[in-house]
Amino acid sequence: MASPVTQRPPALDRIVQRFKRASSNKLRYEQLLTLAQKLPEFPEEQKLPENKVPGCVSQVYVTASLDSNGCIQFQGDSDSQLTKGLLAMLIKGMNGLTIEQISQLKPDFIEETGLQASLTPSRANGFYNIFKTLQKQASACGE
Repeated sequence: MASPVTQRPPALDRIVQRFKRASSNKLRYEQLLTLAQKLPEFPEEQKLPENKVPGCVSQVYVTASLDSNGCIQFQGDSDSQLTKGLLAMLIKGMNGLTIEQISQLKPDFIEETGLQASLTPSRANGFYNIFKTLQKQASACGE
């Protein structure tokens, strides 16, 4: 069952709503590719084993840091454009949230986007691995 819209952070909800409005899988994939292109450059020196997302077929790297307001800021990159789009969707939707807000998020919103039905099993698995890694890295910022 999908989580109520009122519990979803506003930035993530806007992304979900945008994908829901897309009339076809092709348009959803185009939105993912656009998000991938807008993802800020990821520093090469951060492409370290400890920043790599485990369990992804693609090479995916993420970092998290705590800003002066106590909110998490993520950065990331992937060598696959569709996976990079999924990563960008998560980063855009989760940046600026607190550690507690991130820990309470559930990945079930992917079903509402309409993407779940057209993702290959390995990409769907990659999405969940990226999501869990972002949560884990956010949590580590509070330690």
